[in-house]
Amino acid sequence: MGVVGDSGDTTQFAEYIAKNIQLYKMRNGYELGPTAAANFTRRNLAEYLRSSSPYFVNILMGGYDMENGPELYFMDYLASSIKVPFAAHGFGGYLSLSVMDRYYKKDLTEKEAYEILQKCVQEVHKRLFVSLPNFQVTVVKRDGIEVLPVINSSSLK
Repeated sequence: MGVVGDSGDTTQFAEYIAKNIQLYKMRNGYELGPTAAANFTRRNLAEYLRSSSPYFVNILMGGYDMENGPELYFMDYLASSIKVPFAAHGFGGYLSLSVMDRYYKKDLTEKEAYEILQKCVQEVHKRLFVSLPNFQVTVVKRDGIEVLPVINSSSLK
């Protein structure tokens, strides 16, 4: 789960969702799938939106489902949710989505996907006025989570 937004909201909402998903696993003996976790998150976001203390967060939630394979969900602070093949948030997202849209294909290898992310980082470094030195890359697979090498300006040369 990747969360962006107001600093207090991101921390509090992300911890609340993570702890409740863990509680569900402890009570029921099995984990929520990515779709169920995204629906739970979206419902909570919608309930808080209608309360006097909404959370202003945008969320990318990914996971691996044994029946459907990898899944990625895009949620915004208005509690809209959609399953997407790729996504990005923030100012860098405005620059990266066009790159992802141009090079994405359904049967990408991990190496090709990493190269697309490198192109996205190059675009962010070239066009964004804020210096963002390091980009962590995490892959969600059937066997678990794998952290790939960090993308930074020295690795792009």
